[in-house]
Amino acid sequence: MAYTILVHILNEEPFVGEVEEMPSAMDSLLRIQNPRKRDGKDLPYLQGDVTTVIYPWNRINFVEILPSGGEDEIIGFVRE
Repeated sequence: MAYTILVHILNEEPFVGEVEEMPSAMDSLLRIQNPRKRDGKDLPYLQGDVTTVIYPWNRINFVEILPSGGEDEIIGFVRE
């Protein structure tokens, strides 16, 4: 199952991509597939046909895991 993530790189705009599995604490690199801007456009600093990028963790500020569309919606308390 691929996870959609929002990656915040130092001194760059955040971008969206997918990872096959959650990174572990022992990883020194993050492999991201289908990197793109949040609006779906290509990243200006990558070639147009690039499908995978690898970033070292020291360049990454933090990573957000975005909710996938396939998960069930959580319903809280509803007053009738």
